[in-house]
Amino acid sequence: QVQLVESGGGSVQAGGSLRLSCVVFEYTSSGKSISKSIAWFRQAPGKEREGVASINRGDGTTFIADSVKGRFTISQDNGKNTLYLQMNSLEPGDTAMYVCAAASARGLVLNSRWYNYWGQGTQVTVSS
Repeated sequence: QVQLVESGGGSVQAGGSLRLSCVVFEYTSSGKSISKSIAWFRQAPGKEREGVASINRGDGTTFIADSVKGRFTISQDNGKNTLYLQMNSLEPGDTAMYVCAAASARGLVLNSRWYNYWGQGTQVTVSS
């Protein structure tokens, strides 16, 4: 079982930055890690869920969606079992609920069907 807890959301003005965190808690009898890849998704009211960044936990390779490339980066601190989404040059269009998700397979995928475990999300609001 995997539990994901996000934090770091808030309200900022356009051009500002936020860093979101996703702490991964794993409960397994084998001692082996379940989550092989993690992604950040966002969903604004009335819009479809959109994947923005993913990372393979084993080798740290990443993939960033074109819509946020150059502004968002994804990273991890294995010692803290924490994933980060650094968001710079924020725009009002980035306003959404941001959720992290984990998959039991390795892959740089931004399709929500790839992911088995989901957090509750953290709200990001960007004002102009």
